[in-house]
Amino acid sequence: MNLSTLFRLGENLNLDRKTLVILRWIALIGQFIAINLVYFYLRLDFPVLIAHVILFFGFLTNSYLQFGIRSITLKDLNASFFLIYDLIQLTALLYLTGGISNPFSILMIIPAIVSSTFLSMGTTIILGILTVVFLFLLTIFHYPLPGIHDYSITFPKLYLIGYFLAIIVGLVFLCYFGIRFSGESKRRSDAINKVQQVIAKEYELESLGGQAAAAAHSLGTPLATISVVASELKKELGDNSEHSKDIDLLVSQTKRCGDILKKISKKQIKDDEFFSIASLEDLLSELILSFKETSSKEISLHLEQNKNKISFQRSPEIIYGLRNFIGNAVKFAKTKVKIMLISNEKNIEILIKDDGPGFPEDVIDILGEPYVRSKSAQINNNAGTGLGTFLGKTLLERRGAKLSFSNDKNDKAALVKIIWQCKDLIN
Repeated sequence: MNLSTLFRLGENLNLDRKTLVILRWIALIGQFIAINLVYFYLRLDFPVLIAHVILFFGFLTNSYLQFGIRSITLKDLNASFFLIYDLIQLTALLYLTGGISNPFSILMIIPAIVSSTFLSMGTTIILGILTVVFLFLLTIFHYPLPGIHDYSITFPKLYLIGYFLAIIVGLVFLCYFGIRFSGESKRRSDAINKVQQVIAKEYELESLGGQAAAAAHSLGTPLATISVVASELKKELGDNSEHSKDIDLLVSQTKRCGDILKKISKKQIKDDEFFSIASLEDLLSELILSFKETSSKEISLHLEQNKNKISFQRSPEIIYGLRNFIGNAVKFAKTKVKIMLISNEKNIEILIKDDGPGFPEDVIDILGEPYVRSKSAQINNNAGTGLGTFLGKTLLERRGAKLSFSNDKNDKAALVKIIWQCKDLIN
């Protein structure tokens, strides 16, 4: 793992400045209350003046963070400086108040946990190492715990070592959880953004026909005007003018533009009728035909059990989702892909089956999640990151479909089931 991966230099990692400011104010106020409560109310002796000086520097740094920095977010490096300072400040306060035997020493793990959730793994590792080092030093070097030394009570070394190890275990566990949680959240967020981009592109392509028809309608009048004016100019100038050829060219090109726009307009009318309402049978046939043009594998559509031939409003989500799963089947199939359309009065079911190696056992239960990769050697050459499956599944589910992934009981081939209730598909 290189530095660019460890610190995720290629990503724009940020920590919200307002969030960090609020967290630091909570910590400073809590530390201030605890110090004064122990010293003035419980009347336990410790270097309270030095403790207040340490808090004063913390107050200055957080005031600078809140009012001196204009940026709404903090970069990974800048945020790490403030977290490291917080760790040093808390270490200094604990040094004055009993070291690791102070119950508040558990708070030493907070900067690393914040980093694991919002910042890079490299920053989290650095903060984790510093936390362990400071905890180790606090185990050996520290002022007595306020109130304890008055009764000549000391903590057994074995207890302090156990407490030290317990904090480290908690640190590792919570940081690992934070790294995994933030990583999965970011991957899912990226995948959702991909869904939005894909569907936006599909809608953009679908709207091009309408835009072309609008352009044909809008440009028809000015083109006709140009043609009339050019014809009148030709009459005025006569055939012997030096500009006669240019005017002829202008008239011919204007007529050509008009013909092109008429064709676009007529094509749009035809496409409108085809794209607005369709049946799954027609849609599947269209998709299969597009794959047959680029693949030599046999793709068959079986309609024997298609009893309810309903029509529905075509949508980019359904088109993209079905195309994705048929494309996956074609990619992994050895020679054949079988698509079955089964319907009755209540449900419509599409089964997509190929004669390939089937879904790997190590990922079959989590298919549909983004960025899933199998360790199976059989499919590694063709396998991607699982993002395509996530996109297809998400888009179809948006249109009311329910999906399941399994391996056929007889030949272990991959089988994708896509099921709609008729009322969900029509609406």
